[in-house]
Amino acid sequence: MRLGVNVPNFGPGTSPDTLARWAQTVEGLGFDLLMVSDHIAVTPDVAEQYPAPFYEPFTTLAWLAGLTHRVRLGTTVLIVPYRHPLLVARMAANLNDLSGGRLVLGVGVGWARQEFDALDVAFGQRGRLTDEHLLAIRAAWRDDRDYRSGHIPLWIGGNSDAALRRAVRLGDAWHPLRFTPGWLTSAVDRLTTAAADEHRPRPALMPRIALQLTAAPVTGEDRLAGHGTIRQITDDLERLRLLGAGTVVLDPFNGDPRETARPQAAWHALAAVADRWAQQETHDVDSKRSRGDT
Repeated sequence: MRLGVNVPNFGPGTSPDTLARWAQTVEGLGFDLLMVSDHIAVTPDVAEQYPAPFYEPFTTLAWLAGLTHRVRLGTTVLIVPYRHPLLVARMAANLNDLSGGRLVLGVGVGWARQEFDALDVAFGQRGRLTDEHLLAIRAAWRDDRDYRSGHIPLWIGGNSDAALRRAVRLGDAWHPLRFTPGWLTSAVDRLTTAAADEHRPRPALMPRIALQLTAAPVTGEDRLAGHGTIRQITDDLERLRLLGAGTVVLDPFNGDPRETARPQAAWHALAAVADRWAQQETHDVDSKRSRGDT
């Protein structure tokens, strides 16, 4: 199982220099994937949670592609109804080509009603628009050689049943976001049922979890996966591996925009997780060898 990082591309502490340092840190620690989020109009409902400056994801990832060499680059998540589908298809194909085939396109329907209004996009139709746009994007990649650039993984974000059904019909993977450990087990069962109902294979599981490293254990049924001691976090990762997750994206932003000016705490937590997970994987390989499994 691979690990990725959701890098904050917003907030008062975010700048080109900070983004470059994030990219170098994520790649230097050995993570497989670097992802950023998406907003276009920083309306009051967006700014309350993700204040300006907000760096547009395609622009940001294209720049970071030139500053990195190995790490994959992606969106978690691109809000599909905000842009014309042929523009998304073109930008994604170009970015994938320019980065040497490193793009992962995570997508979602969006939530910020004021932002939809500012962009003159019907908030109440966002689910239908997302489905139509994804079909158009896939058709462009399939049928028009100008839009082709290898296979771009399409991860369908969202925790609702509509999102997981969309992942079955239109995606390569389901990308649920920030949840409790117990919730995902039943959600994966629903994903399997949805795939069977559509007579399609179950899409891959590529979740994004919170990351908050604490000295003392975090207790309570509302504990998010990724919150707690290093032991709790690695146990969460192991549980996700057993559920079949191919990549887990760690989200170190915990809701306070002032965190963006102090990224060192997040980098420390990411380094601790990367080190402990590498140790655990090495131990698992050694155990298999000793049993003669490899």
